[in-house]
Amino acid sequence: MIDLAVVDAVLPDGRDRVTIACDGERIASIARDARPDARRTIDARGQLVSPPFVDAHFHMDSALTYGMPRVNRSGTLLEGIQLWRELKPSLAHAAIRERALELCRWSVARGTLFVRSHVDVCDPELRAVKALLEVRELVRNEIDLQLVAFPQDGYLRWPEAERTLATALDMGVDVVGGIPHFERTMADGAASIERLCAIAVERRLLVDMHCDESDDPLSRHIEVLARETVRRGLHGRVTASHLTAMHSMDNYYVSKLIPLMHEAGITAVANPLINITLQGRHDAYPKRRGMTRVKELLEAGVNVACGHDCVMDPWYPLGSHDMLDVAHMGLHVGHMTGDAEMRAMFDCVTVNGARALHREAYGLDAGRPADMVVLQARNAIEAIRLRPARLAVIRRGRVIAETPDVRPVVTLAGATQEVTFRPSP
Repeated sequence: MIDLAVVDAVLPDGRDRVTIACDGERIASIARDARPDARRTIDARGQLVSPPFVDAHFHMDSALTYGMPRVNRSGTLLEGIQLWRELKPSLAHAAIRERALELCRWSVARGTLFVRSHVDVCDPELRAVKALLEVRELVRNEIDLQLVAFPQDGYLRWPEAERTLATALDMGVDVVGGIPHFERTMADGAASIERLCAIAVERRLLVDMHCDESDDPLSRHIEVLARETVRRGLHGRVTASHLTAMHSMDNYYVSKLIPLMHEAGITAVANPLINITLQGRHDAYPKRRGMTRVKELLEAGVNVACGHDCVMDPWYPLGSHDMLDVAHMGLHVGHMTGDAEMRAMFDCVTVNGARALHREAYGLDAGRPADMVVLQARNAIEAIRLRPARLAVIRRGRVIAETPDVRPVVTLAGATQEVTFRPSP
């Protein structure tokens, strides 16, 4: 007898009437029309079972701080950075920890079980680093939390960043971060990339940099990052997050840039909810929206993942850590409404994100960890369209969140009936 069976499931690749048999923490088998003896059986009833959602770019240290010390009135990236700088001195370990744990509960409820969170190292006491390292350990049985040493105030611009970033990595932070476009000059931005990539090589770590998060088409740190990736043999180990300047670059330059990124094996991370909120704030009309060129990057074979980036913090007043909200916004902003394009956007919040985080054991295959989400939707496109309930969230063969299968009952034109939304093709 196996421990758990999820029966009559549809997988994101279209396979239907599938049974996922889980023995302990692993998937024992995936077969069509099987009905194994199991200690617990979940009947998916022809609905979608997906691997967990992956947030490839988040800031857990600032989550749920909206309105502290005040609201971002301009809605700009720079005012958000200023508010965070004002808030940092008053942050306490316990408060960061409790906000992060609350956010993690939201994440589990949404089936977001893989998260890469940047953590600000521009604090002499590294309070956020210490708090999130503790949280990473506390939630390790439910959430795979990967931390990035992020010099929010600039690796060269903030006087102590070299020391604090190295200390954070010594303490166990997983990934080397950076923010070259926030350095004082373009030359300093390039120099910061070179120094941070050297650290990654020396320590054998991954790299994830906030890169060209700007409306300035001349912010071209991504080409320096790609050059350093190739020069230092970091192929496949580097992520460039945001890349919003690509929205404003001319097509000829981008036609050279994207092949360079592909050659370097760089992952591009778009943050649709935040990119279209913060960018274009200085424009009248027409207004730029700022999200990077997701469709073109995917067509060129570049791995593209997505992040939620912020939830209720100085940069963004909304959010519930639902990666289907991210995919929904991304396909609209990116004009990705073709059938294959919508399915590709679902991959951006699942398998592509896992690839960016180097989580090779991710996915619905025999022998892999029994991590999955049962959704109240019939396929990936319908999941993006409806952002439905997560009927069950399963981690290592254990159900860690459940939501009832609820269908609204509506009274209209004198008749009362249960509503079932028309299925997506």
